[in-house]
Amino acid sequence: MGRRILILGGTADARELAELLDRETDCEVITSLAGRTSQPAEQAGTLRVGGFGGADPLAGYLKENEISLLIDATHPYAAQISTNAAAASEAAGVPIFRLERPGWAPLEADNWINVASTEEAAAALPHGARALVTVGTGGVAPFLQRLDIQVIARVIERPAEAPMPPHKIMVARPPFALEDEKLLMRTEHITHLVTKNAGGKKMAPKIAAARELKIPVVMIARPQLPEAEIARNLNHALAIMGRVLA
Repeated sequence: MGRRILILGGTADARELAELLDRETDCEVITSLAGRTSQPAEQAGTLRVGGFGGADPLAGYLKENEISLLIDATHPYAAQISTNAAAASEAAGVPIFRLERPGWAPLEADNWINVASTEEAAAALPHGARALVTVGTGGVAPFLQRLDIQVIARVIERPAEAPMPPHKIMVARPPFALEDEKLLMRTEHITHLVTKNAGGKKMAPKIAAARELKIPVVMIARPQLPEAEIARNLNHALAIMGRVLA
């Protein structure tokens, strides 16, 4: 067994990277999940579930487990985890890079309303809107508090408390096909799509569906993350890893 690599995961990119490293290298791959979903997707290599409790405990884990490389492959909106990872990397003297797919950019036919947070997104919806909200279970609360709009919140994990009418929760796991997204938006009479700028092809059909149906998109901008070397795809990640561990 070669070097030990810790991937901070929770994304499809992290799963694909773990599979690639497990298949193509002799490294021991450990993927750590925060534990926010009760039934995470299968992971290649070793799976660790549960947060570290901050930068210092993570630094301790890196040292105690002789981690050679830390890869931050968390969601681009997991700002606190990325901040802790950067601090832990420096404290433990373990190299780090971030696997971060590029965000989406609007096309000429798109109608984006750019906002900085879920709270701003909820406030941006006009009275009477019927919104498809795809911001994750942890971000739906500001939308459900508005009773002058109708919210269809699509999530992977159902929230602990059921929303009050006229809102409803839709539990589903991506990817979603373009035609299915258009059918959903037509059937539910959606007037606005609310989403985070996650980027990537798997989540892009909802953006394309809104474009084709001329539905405005309330787009929540990515948060500022710590400076780090960025891998934009799996091949780039392999190249960085090879250089760092050489």
